[in-house]
Amino acid sequence: MTMELSYTIEEVSQFLKVSKLTIYDLVKKGELPVFRVGRQMRIAANDLDNYIKNHKTNQPTTLSASVSEPHRSNPKESNNIVISGQDLVLDILGKHIEKNSTYKSLRSFTGSLNSLISMYNGECDVVSLHLFDGDTGEYNLPYLKKILVGYPYILFNLLSRKAGLYVKKGNPLKITSWSDLSREDVKIINREKGSGARILLDEQLRINDISYKYIKGYEHEENNHLSVASAVATGVGDVGVGIEKAAKMIGIDFIPLITEQYDLVILKNTKNEHLINIVKDILSSHQFQSEVDSIGDYDTTKTGKVLFETE
Repeated sequence: MTMELSYTIEEVSQFLKVSKLTIYDLVKKGELPVFRVGRQMRIAANDLDNYIKNHKTNQPTTLSASVSEPHRSNPKESNNIVISGQDLVLDILGKHIEKNSTYKSLRSFTGSLNSLISMYNGECDVVSLHLFDGDTGEYNLPYLKKILVGYPYILFNLLSRKAGLYVKKGNPLKITSWSDLSREDVKIINREKGSGARILLDEQLRINDISYKYIKGYEHEENNHLSVASAVATGVGDVGVGIEKAAKMIGIDFIPLITEQYDLVILKNTKNEHLINIVKDILSSHQFQSEVDSIGDYDTTKTGKVLFETE
């Protein structure tokens, strides 16, 4: 293990056989040091070795004594916050948070539903959501009310964006709707369980009375919009669910089917009071909205609006 200089979060999670969110939680608490290479966080091999050694059972008495002392976190480390979600706009948000506060933003590239569950478990501070509810036609709030039971929270709009189907250039199979996904000549590329795009697909199949058993390629999963779009572009599949921006980045055609609401949720507690105010000011600022608008294919008309807040 010491032959490697450093590891990604995913590599460490695989090595320790725990979820990536568990590793992010250790980083957030300052128990596992990280350094950045561009957008990616990496963990030095020596730091990982030291963490493992310090958490082994049956340590010598001197080590046990030191471990049993109350944990005194570094003030700077205690300001780490985890922003969960995959859209590049979250990187812009993290940059503005660091610029306007003492917080250090860490990024977890995890799907909406899994991120929300991690917030319930205390592993994330800011979670981005685009979870479609087929019964109400609403985004996000139906899921918040069911999952964050007993937790006070505030929901901000981050942006709106088009979601729909990725198809090859020229749309040779003439795919136009959700019902086309059940055709025998159509093979899809799916998203991972817990992602917003997977929820959108499954809800559309449910309300259109289409069984996943008739969806060719349903078991083929990719972990982000760009991977799905790339798989369609290279012919691995004929169609995938995702957002307009990724289709343009990869250079394939896009069939818009819904305008999705992409929101941020933060738990309301004493610890997060300052963070909520910082995020509210950033989202409402002309500078942040201008940066988002410059990317293209995003609607910032409601950016910063409080959509729901518990008492």
